[in-house]
Amino acid sequence: METKTMIRSSKPAPFSAAQLPALNFKHINNLTDLTGIIQHAVFDMPNRKEGYCIDDNARALLLAVWASKNKKKEVITSLLPIYLSFIHYMQTSDGHFLNFMSYSKVTHEERGSEDSFGRTLMALGFLVNEGVTPLLTKTGIDIFNKAYPHVGKLISLRAIASSIIGICQYIKYNFPDDVKREMVIHLSDKLTRMYKDNQEDGWDWFEPILTYDNAIPPLALLNAYEVTQHEEYLTIALESMSFLESKVFNHGIVRPIGNEGWLKKGGVAAQFDQQGIDVMAMVLFYQQAFRITREQEYLTRMYKSYQWFLGANDLGVSLYDPFTGGCADGLHPSGINQNQGAESTLAYWISHIVVASALAE
Repeated sequence: METKTMIRSSKPAPFSAAQLPALNFKHINNLTDLTGIIQHAVFDMPNRKEGYCIDDNARALLLAVWASKNKKKEVITSLLPIYLSFIHYMQTSDGHFLNFMSYSKVTHEERGSEDSFGRTLMALGFLVNEGVTPLLTKTGIDIFNKAYPHVGKLISLRAIASSIIGICQYIKYNFPDDVKREMVIHLSDKLTRMYKDNQEDGWDWFEPILTYDNAIPPLALLNAYEVTQHEEYLTIALESMSFLESKVFNHGIVRPIGNEGWLKKGGVAAQFDQQGIDVMAMVLFYQQAFRITREQEYLTRMYKSYQWFLGANDLGVSLYDPFTGGCADGLHPSGINQNQGAESTLAYWISHIVVASALAE
């Protein structure tokens, strides 16, 4: 499948593998039992009182798929079937997914959120396209196809975006797939309508507020552009990301939109609490932007974003703990949240793997 490119640059990468911490999946392993990955921690101890969620098991699956390509993959590869099995168990008979499960294996939902649906479809798409073994790939296909009929009715911005990414990955596996390509266009047109409906007075965004996982919608449109070659998707992806950058880069340092108030149109961005999943989304965007445009500047921004975890942030403190292999749950005005939950730890390691893979391309 051909991909159009923009101006190419032959400058060397702005960083090297020597600047990355060594792989350390100790805490990922610590949080994972035979059911799945436990979502929260008390410092570095799994908090079994909080149980599991499909959001984190989908992220863990994504990490396991990508990390399995690494020569030190043994630990994470052995965990991949656990995360996939959890997702399989949490899929309902009609193809939707439950999100939360207690440590005692009890669920009280009839259906999980649209956002958790989209994240799961995204992870399954990458498993299908980059699967470790044929049987795991086939399992991913079965789960994906059972969920797929629901994607056209999604209304949540991030659910639509994550689903687009997952479907685009599936198309790469089964290229060409005109039916799924038409679904990508259907969903991407929803995003473009959201963007145009909210774009005014310098506010180049899909909603009247910036909240969490903000780089996911632009990332989705980059993926959509890759499989459709619709120029409008590329234009809006880069334009909206430029707007986001104007709000989150502060003198070259990444400052994710804080969750204590977010950023409403015409308002002031909340500085804290800053979350790792926002940085991870930016890293993923820059990876895809570089693949499409070959512009070295995207690698530079990718690495600047990744450095947020290691101390290039408002407080100058590292959220990543090299001893445990875990990552602090957020950046607060007074320091880091010292609990090392699954979401933040997975956000760190996914970002790490993406940056490392960029060096190898």
